[in-house]
Amino acid sequence: MSTFRFKEDFVWGVATSSYQIEGAAREDGRGESIWDTFCRVPGKVVKGESGDVACDHYHRFEEDLDLMAQMGVNAYRFSIAWPRVQPDGRGAYNEKGLAFYERLVDGLLKRGIQPFATLYHWDLPQALQTEQSGWESRDTAYRFADYAGKIGRVLGDRVASIATHNEPWCTAWLGNATGYFAPGNADLKKAAHVAHHLLLSHGLAVQAMRADGVKAPLGIVLNQSPAHGATEAPEDVAAASLEYAKFVRWYMDPIFKGEYPAEALQWYGANGPQEVIRDGDFDIIGTPLDFLGINYYTRIFASASGDKRPPGVHGFTDMDWEVYPEGLTELLTNLNGEYKLPPIYITENGCAAKDALENGRVQDTDRINFLDLHLAALSEAAQQGVDVAGYFAWSMLDNFEWASGYDKRFGMVYVDYETQKRTLKDSAHWYSEVIAEHAAAEAAR
Repeated sequence: MSTFRFKEDFVWGVATSSYQIEGAAREDGRGESIWDTFCRVPGKVVKGESGDVACDHYHRFEEDLDLMAQMGVNAYRFSIAWPRVQPDGRGAYNEKGLAFYERLVDGLLKRGIQPFATLYHWDLPQALQTEQSGWESRDTAYRFADYAGKIGRVLGDRVASIATHNEPWCTAWLGNATGYFAPGNADLKKAAHVAHHLLLSHGLAVQAMRADGVKAPLGIVLNQSPAHGATEAPEDVAAASLEYAKFVRWYMDPIFKGEYPAEALQWYGANGPQEVIRDGDFDIIGTPLDFLGINYYTRIFASASGDKRPPGVHGFTDMDWEVYPEGLTELLTNLNGEYKLPPIYITENGCAAKDALENGRVQDTDRINFLDLHLAALSEAAQQGVDVAGYFAWSMLDNFEWASGYDKRFGMVYVDYETQKRTLKDSAHWYSEVIAEHAAAEAAR
């Protein structure tokens, strides 16, 4: 086990999202989401699977919270299903849905675990998609702010933080440029409009919650990676710069600099967001944050020729993502030099592996190595001056991995989907030891 140096009050957590674990898709007044609809489209999800049942967390959350307590984590990042608490994305709220999250938050607090809430992890109410094309519509940003205000009033006095969005790049690009994710659009211009409205909705939501007196720290969660050229050729280096502008700077620059990166705007051309940008939008988007969440999994390779994997690269997860921990240090130190940042949480980091339950045990050595290397890289970034406030391993549970269905296992807890039996993997026990050792080291200082 590596030695990690973090601040005394460092947050050690695990993370999940609503559609991936909750199930109970048609219970207690929950409305339909775009992922419910998308999963029914033939060919979109491996084996035609869906989150209808998932990990049945809606009914088993007490058991799952007990497992977190057993692991010794002091924080849990979860998302709220918008259609569970407001079935149509506008109008009446669903009291049973709100009550579920109140029980969840109270259950965490009872166990000494800090609740870190995310308002949007991709499960948009289907009614907003049907009635007004979802995030293509500016009005959806205002509906999101209304929803954020409601959640702030209900939970804002008990949660440790509230993030507006999880990975808006995925919503915009995978959901609307490539059609790989819900709602399944493949239109570059739509994607650019969606990205702008997501950013606008973020700023509006932060303003709405602050206006309501929410004291919990407020922020956003962005997926980020360093981008490298597949070779040192100038055209590959330029391709990497463009990919970084489209992936990282497209969200960071509006929030922290009040503009989109010129390099990416030029690439979008007539397909960019310019026709939906209004005066004052960047002031809203740039509403100051209390924290920034960053999800890191791997680096980006870029090549002018399209051959994005250079020879000699090795070490891949079950998602076919390269294991590249040094990219986390590189990313964070570069961001720290480029932007005036609030405290940073690594809100997701983990790997999919071909886990097998044998004799009541899951020996996920690859995951332990992955987490160990990335925590060491995070510790190095902290030593280089990055204000790192906490780390959330992805994921607490094996779960519904979006278009990959249940084929990919990211969890520290093995889930037998037929019986819903949970088993702590070796990585869960390892993580417990890491947390305990850090606490002991801090106490000894």
